[in-house]
Amino acid sequence: MPPIITIRHLNKSYGEKQVLKDINLTIESGQIIGYIGPNGAGKSTTVKILTGIIQEYEGEVMVFGKNLKENVLEVKSKVGYIPELAELYDLLTPREYLAFIGKLYHLSDSVIEDRSRKMLDSFGLLGNIDQRMDSFSKGMRQKVLITSGLLHNPSIVIMDEPLSGLDANAVILVKELLQALKQEGKTIFYCSHMMDVVEKVSDRIILINNGTIIADGTIEDLKAGTTDSLEQIFSRLTSTGNQMQRGDDLAAAMNG
Repeated sequence: MPPIITIRHLNKSYGEKQVLKDINLTIESGQIIGYIGPNGAGKSTTVKILTGIIQEYEGEVMVFGKNLKENVLEVKSKVGYIPELAELYDLLTPREYLAFIGKLYHLSDSVIEDRSRKMLDSFGLLGNIDQRMDSFSKGMRQKVLITSGLLHNPSIVIMDEPLSGLDANAVILVKELLQALKQEGKTIFYCSHMMDVVEKVSDRIILINNGTIIADGTIEDLKAGTTDSLEQIFSRLTSTGNQMQRGDDLAAAMNG
């Protein structure tokens, strides 16, 4: 089988600023990919290209063996996207919102209802299924967002800081969910700044900085014989200075 995602010579600029510089990636089915980098490194732009939100770029992106630009709607129908910010229709209930999302993917009423109830129950939100979401906490909204991104049973799941606002128990649940999705053969493209989670769940970690991939491999590959954590590796490869010293300088500045 061909790779589920192939990216060749991907470049993207906003005016004179080039945010992606000759990105080349091959991703196989059933992998959890940790895609990490500092703010402004190009992570979100990559995600928006893979989800079809950004369609103006240079290079070639193949998903399911098909050119993304030429088959964007077909590809979108098989991709689940869970962004960081839960921009929901606040005046709707979870049941109403998920029914709306399900219809966009041409799911039947019975499938939407069944999946919505089961997934919300797993998140402890079944009792809130008919409550308007304008009263929901950030964590509750994030759980509805995750449910909506998985409702159509996508083959590829793209997550951009999906744990934002979740409590410790919900974080554990999502980590278990990622492993279950992997066992089903789904591909997870996971962007996060939570290095400990990325290190634990990812089969492969890709580090991007200033629009360029600077590291790509398993956590064992990245450690390369050191005892460093992923957080330490990240800091060493992307930092422009000593972060510990910078922390001390900030504390001193507060007391100056």
